[in-house]
Amino acid sequence: MSSNHTLMGVTFIGCGAAAPETIVLNDELAQVVDTSDEWISSRTGIRQRHIGHDRESLAGLATQAAQQALEMAGVAAEDVDLIILATSSAEDLFGSACRIQAQLGATKAVAFDLTAACSGFVFGVVTAAQFLRSGVYRNVLVIGADLLSRWVDWQDRNTCVLFGDGAGAVLMQGTINPDRLLGFEISSDGSQNCCLNLSFKPELRELIPGVVLTQGKYQYITMNGKEVYRFAINRVPDAIDKVIHQAHLTSADIDWLILHQANQRIMDAVALRLQIPPEKVVSNVAKYGNTSAASIPIALTEAVRAGKIQTGDTIATSGFGAGLSWGAAIFKWGN
Repeated sequence: MSSNHTLMGVTFIGCGAAAPETIVLNDELAQVVDTSDEWISSRTGIRQRHIGHDRESLAGLATQAAQQALEMAGVAAEDVDLIILATSSAEDLFGSACRIQAQLGATKAVAFDLTAACSGFVFGVVTAAQFLRSGVYRNVLVIGADLLSRWVDWQDRNTCVLFGDGAGAVLMQGTINPDRLLGFEISSDGSQNCCLNLSFKPELRELIPGVVLTQGKYQYITMNGKEVYRFAINRVPDAIDKVIHQAHLTSADIDWLILHQANQRIMDAVALRLQIPPEKVVSNVAKYGNTSAASIPIALTEAVRAGKIQTGDTIATSGFGAGLSWGAAIFKWGN
């Protein structure tokens, strides 16, 4: 923890990703539910997804991704001040971030979960920036991780074909150099909350005569696909456009567009609205499906490690989903 609380800038200096070993192809999924590779790929762009097995955990995948980010950044786990875990599928309702802290050996870090579904990673980056800009913390790990395969109804072909499991992480660091987070916009619209849910189903139980309490379990994911699609192609371009103007840039200044990997058609529509050419759009939805809060950092990590994204490149990103919530940010990669 910084002692002088000097106002600082933010840099993005390390990233990492991890996914379960098991891969399920569209043709294999067609053996479980009435669907086909052509039906899935033509509507979503998805061709396969990674599915966690019983020996893999959310904390384990998140730890792997975080370790990669730290190695790339050249920062020791003991020097991490804060860990923000963006997830909607924690293995403990009290939170999974502290388990990751222990597995990393980040003994000085405070750790907490942030729940904002598919917007979670962008919300986590914005939250981390506030701690860094104030000078309170120096090194912050932002992790997006979800195992939504555990919460999918595998008999519902409209939702089960969409989701996959994975984790991604970014190491953000405070700096006295120019701020690399050029702008952000985060929003929510609870009036559309019913469009995408993983809801608690109450079961009434009489504890003692006259005292009835509510217990129960969480249900499977439900989604109004048409409404979520309409929401995404309207809200996301507007949010990114606002942030572009906030950063005093134009769409031509954007080197890479990394959207939440929900659906290739959504990504294509957003890029078209923003007049960003397809070759600048980072997409790996075909390989991973929708990994919720993990999708943006996984896509970022693959592009960085493939040498596509270089130090100094300007990246526009946006997450969107349940809540309904959405957020956009523009940042430059590296110191």
